[in-house]
Amino acid sequence: MSTFAGTVEHYRRYRPGIPAAVTDVLTAAAPERRPRRLLDVGTGTGLVVEALLPHFDDILAIDTDSDMLAAAEAVLRPQVPGGTLMALRRCAAEEFTPPDDWRADLVTICRAFHWLDQAGVLRQLDDQVAPDGAVAIFGDNSFWAAGSPWKSAIREMIQDFLGKERRAGAGVFRHHDRPYSEIMQESAFNDVQEMRVAVHRVWSAESILGYLYSTSFAAPHLFGDRLPEFEAAVRHTLARFSDDDTFDENNEFLIRIGRRSQQ
Repeated sequence: MSTFAGTVEHYRRYRPGIPAAVTDVLTAAAPERRPRRLLDVGTGTGLVVEALLPHFDDILAIDTDSDMLAAAEAVLRPQVPGGTLMALRRCAAEEFTPPDDWRADLVTICRAFHWLDQAGVLRQLDDQVAPDGAVAIFGDNSFWAAGSPWKSAIREMIQDFLGKERRAGAGVFRHHDRPYSEIMQESAFNDVQEMRVAVHRVWSAESILGYLYSTSFAAPHLFGDRLPEFEAAVRHTLARFSDDDTFDENNEFLIRIGRRSQQ
């Protein structure tokens, strides 16, 4: 079973998209030419591709989850501008091989690097990225990271139902123990620049639950027949923090842009 089994409907509807300020950073990281090529690794339902569609005209997006790719295809295909090529492929990053003579000007890995063989994928990308291209590894904080009273309360609620350790589908999540920039500096893309983009969001109880159901740590199937009980408990808990069903979140995207050193 996929780590994200049963989450695709919630993922597409409730996962926050890529803010315009992040799109600007990513676009500026790629050389300006035609064709301008994008490789999106771990594309999920295509949120990164959707944000970057106006800025690239040759796009490959890969993921291991066929349901996620089907959702991406349904949403993205009608938006593809005339003259732009877009292909979605079911493939692990560690097994991906681009077409002959195809090299990415930008590789994006959003909210997915922790699932990968990090050093191995970066090593493989050395043959898949144009000489002046870049690799962008980026993401924002999940609700598990808390950061506000209502998010802390929700995390405690999940732990009450599923145990103290963070779940990852049928297993337990093992987070990386080294900064991504440090891992990148040991690769061909060792000229690393870090940027932070602040994001403010406003949630409702419904969108919070929808987001939780899009994650590997609170996917609906993990709760079994206790799912209605969990949902009622979340709504009851959230009501303590708001009288009008609005919940403010201050988050940020940490973006790491890696290029080959010119030395």
